[in-house]
Amino acid sequence: MPYPEFLIAPMREELTDVGFTELRTAPDVDRAVTEKGTTLVVVNSVCGCAAGKARPGIARAMQHATRPDRAVTVFAGADIEATDRARSYFTGYPPSSPSVGLLRDGKLIYMMERHQIEGNTADGIAAALTAAFDKYCATQNA
Repeated sequence: MPYPEFLIAPMREELTDVGFTELRTAPDVDRAVTEKGTTLVVVNSVCGCAAGKARPGIARAMQHATRPDRAVTVFAGADIEATDRARSYFTGYPPSSPSVGLLRDGKLIYMMERHQIEGNTADGIAAALTAAFDKYCATQNA
């Protein structure tokens, strides 16, 4: 049974307020992820590490001068179909939430799993993501 919307709405807004588009269906995920260019996909979650580390770190990373072409999010435990589809693009990685994948033209080029989030800080997450943006998005956007 999915989480009640009233519970997760503020958690969704933490990402949509910094420019993320929410994807609620598998076809929405397919359209966004397979577009030409780079797409940051965040699997959002109700867990404490999402609240205290992942979402704040991701929000800081999105202030960086170099960013992906698109930023999208699905919510684990709520957008079940969309989350399953998003995770299907994270080839070679087991499902985890929160997690962050960076894709280019539908192919995974960078992955941050839950275990990398749990043992990190918001600033550390932001630093890792901005380094990935510089490495994978700078030449793409130039």
